[in-house]
Order: sequence, then structure tokens, then C-alpha cells
Amino acid sequence: MAETVTMPKLGFDMAEGTLVRWIKTEGETVNKGEVLAEIETDKATVEVESNFSGILARCLVEQGSVVPVGAPIAIIAAPGEKLDEVLTSSVTEVKPTVAAEAPSAVASTFLPLSPAEEMSTGRVFSSPLARKIAREQGIDLRKIRGSGPGGRIVRRDVEAVLTDRKVRQPSIVDTAAVIPSVAQPRPVEVVPSPADQRIPIDKLRAAIARRMSEAKQQVPHFYVTHEYELDALLALRQEVNKLLPEEQKISVTDFLVKAVALTLQNFPNLNASFQGDVIVRHGSINIGVAVALENGLLTVVVRQADVKPVRVISGELREMVNRARQGKVRPEDIEGSTFSISNLGMYDVEHFIAIINPPEAAILAVGSARQVAAIVDGQVQPRTRMKATLSADHRVTDGAEAARFLKTLAEWIEQPLKLLL
Repeated sequence: MAETVTMPKLGFDMAEGTLVRWIKTEGETVNKGEVLAEIETDKATVEVESNFSGILARCLVEQGSVVPVGAPIAIIAAPGEKLDEVLTSSVTEVKPTVAAEAPSAVASTFLPLSPAEEMSTGRVFSSPLARKIAREQGIDLRKIRGSGPGGRIVRRDVEAVLTDRKVRQPSIVDTAAVIPSVAQPRPVEVVPSPADQRIPIDKLRAAIARRMSEAKQQVPHFYVTHEYELDALLALRQEVNKLLPEEQKISVTDFLVKAVALTLQNFPNLNASFQGDVIVRHGSINIGVAVALENGLLTVVVRQADVKPVRVISGELREMVNRARQGKVRPEDIEGSTFSISNLGMYDVEHFIAIINPPEAAILAVGSARQVAAIVDGQVQPRTRMKATLSADHRVTDGAEAARFLKTLAEWIEQPLKLLL
């Protein structure tokens, strides 16, 4: 029996998604659990698995189409099955909007669009790497025709523009011989400043802007900071990593995820959500870890982190971060966090505060590990210290409880061998 595949709902506030790319093609065999397509949501590009097995009989929407949640996108059928009735009902239901019109053939990658095309094109259909290069080089992506799937602008298209720009750029004159002497200064020629850039906001950045604005306006934040001694944890990490291959080495963040999860077992108000007239204390402790992407932040989720060994946490995090940076996250990678950690220690940041990620009640902002002069038994000794700040929802908890949480967390961080038991 033919089955209709619909646009999945990949988040509680998702209303529509962009079908970026078909992984399977018409006529190809599809097994249940195999990746069928890539869908772009407000948060990320997600690989969507098929819930059915059979033949991909028909793709109902083109790549680059914006499709409402629940609308049909494909038909999966048994070999030789007649699809006339199923296709008729499905095609009348789906009315996708094309986000970026695909050219009939691979066009010149740097051919400017016509004014009409520019006006009709809302979102620039491009890969993350293409957007990064374009932003760094001051290239307007709206002036480029893409050669990727569905007309998507990819890296080679932007690099072709750079090559063309270099070819047409006039040669630089050697001015060493004509520099005036100090006794004969010449007026400095004022070079016009570059024109302002108007960069369209992509879905991820728009979602971050909306959610963070709502959080700061609606959630009464307060902040508590604690300083931790890190020498024992760093020494343990070094010993553990001597036993592991390079691709499996454990990071400080991995230890912190485990330490925070174990601490939350004794502080259920911080593993909670405020929902109107009730506070929901979550049964599972799912730690979200903020990942820096090219165009914003994405939170990947380690589920039931309190019962998983540090090495398992490390492996899961590594895989999810890699998928996030490749634009291939899965729905379960980014949904369901109950508490978040944002670690900027690798950027030489001493201390910062983070905005709570709704509907969570708290987030921990972690700074860099720094060597400082400390008084130990009356003697000045070098010690490695790290500051962490808890941002918490005052509707759910208060300062005293937040302070106790940070103090208890110190017992795990400063006696890290307990994290491995």
C-alpha cells in the first residue's frame, strides 16, 4: 500500500520547513530509517528519516520549496503499485513555495540576477560555507546564480566571483619610487569608505533573535558567579587522554556536562520549566551544550547525562557537534534539553553571562581556565582557576538555591575522580 510522506514537525514552534535536498531519487529503494531528505528549519538543516519501506514513487515538491508542516512531500509505494488515486489527493493538498528557483541547467556562477529575479527571491539559497566566504569578502549573494542542487549557491560559485574580480582588478603600482620626502608632504587622498552591507537574516539567526528577545523580556534573570579550582580535573583529564586515541580524547566540557548533571540530581528546581501556574520538574536530566556555528548558535542535547559515563558523553557530543557543523543534525540532537551549558573558555574569556534558553530555568556560562597566584597554607602558589556564572529564572528559584548549586558543583569539579566512578 502506498504511503504519503509529510513535512515533519521538528520543533514545538515549527510551522513550515524548506526541503533543501532529496537524498533519495524517484524510483530508488527506501528502507525504514534511511535518510530521505534534508529539511531546513528555523534552527538547523536536519536529516529526515523515512518511516516507511518501499520505492520512492514520486517526489511531490522540488528542492528549495517551503512546505507547511503536515503537507505531503513524497509517495513511497510497493514495486509496481498503481499510484493514480494517491497522487491525485496528495498533489491537491500541497502548495509549496519555492524559496530559490532552480535553473534548468548549471548557469554561469557569477551571472547577475535580473531586477525581477531579485525582487522575487526572498531568501538567498546558499550553503553555510558559501555564506561565510561571501561575508568575509563582501560579496552580495543575491547577485550570484547557484550551480548546486536546486540552484543553491555553493563554495565554487563564490570562488568564481573572486577569481573574476581579481582578473578585472587593475594592477597595483609600485609607489616606493614616488613616495614624497618628509620635507615635501603631500595631502592624503581620502578614499571613500566601503558601502553599507545589507545582509539578509537567515532562519537560524531569526530564530535566535526571536527566542532571545522573548527570554530577556519575559524571564526575570538573575546571576550568581563561582570560581572553581581546576588543577585536579586538568591532571585527571591528561592521564585519561594518555590512554585514548586522538579521536576519542575527552574535553573539559565533557567533564562539566557530567558534573552539572550529577549536581542537578539534588536541585530539581534548576532542572525545571515555568509553565504558567505550575513548575514542571523534569524527570530526565538532558544537558544542552551550545555549539558555535557560522551563522549563530545551536544547542545539542546529551540525554540522561547523569547516568552516562564521561566517555559516552564525550562520544555523543563529538558526533552531534560534527553533524551540526556539517548541517546534518537529527531532530533528537537538538530537542528536549532541560538545562544548558555555554562554554567560551576556548576563546580566552574570563567571565560572561548567558541568556536562558526557554523553556529551561537556568544556563551555566563557563569561562577560561587561568593560572593565578593563590594563597595555599599561607604560601603563594600557582593555581588554575575557572569562573562560571549561573543565569536562573527567578520565578522558579532564588539566589540562595543557585549559590548552593554552584557550591555543590565545586565538589564534583574539584574532586573529579568521583565523575569516573
